[in-house]
Amino acid sequence: MAVNFLEQLVAEWYEYQGYFIRRNVRVGKRPKGGYECELDVVAFHPDTKHLVHVEPSTDAASWEERQRRYRKKFEAGRKHIPGMFPESLSGSAVPEQIALLVLTSKHQERLLAGGRVVHVSAFLERIITHFASFSMLTAQVPERFPILRTLQFVAEYRKQLFKQQPNHGVQPPPASGRG
Repeated sequence: MAVNFLEQLVAEWYEYQGYFIRRNVRVGKRPKGGYECELDVVAFHPDTKHLVHVEPSTDAASWEERQRRYRKKFEAGRKHIPGMFPESLSGSAVPEQIALLVLTSKHQERLLAGGRVVHVSAFLERIITHFASFSMLTAQVPERFPILRTLQFVAEYRKQLFKQQPNHGVQPPPASGRG
């Protein structure tokens, strides 16, 4: 099974924080076959009862197209997610819904189809800040979270990794990234 990097990162982060995770959940079984849609990551914290539905995307679709697609997913999530945890939640539980986007403005907090837009840089900053708050000598991320473990190493060695390096006369690539 091909793994979407952002879905994997989201699932690892929430599971690391004590959430139960469901990934790629097909919901809304149709009478003649198939499903209404697939929810990328659903996370439930058994102690706090916090319920989160995250739809990560690297697409470059128009805002209108994203509104259409996320409306369908978020409406399906609000309808079906509470039933995934019937022993722990009331049927009226409402999940926090997040559209985790790579290609969107980093500077503007906004909603998309009723869900909160989070830029991937803000999500990564939250993770790195968490790991930078303690030494990995005191608590290492378990090996079952390979992406988070990598980010913990980055946080631990960030000063060495990101210190200003002399460029020795090498020209940086053009601003467009094409060269």
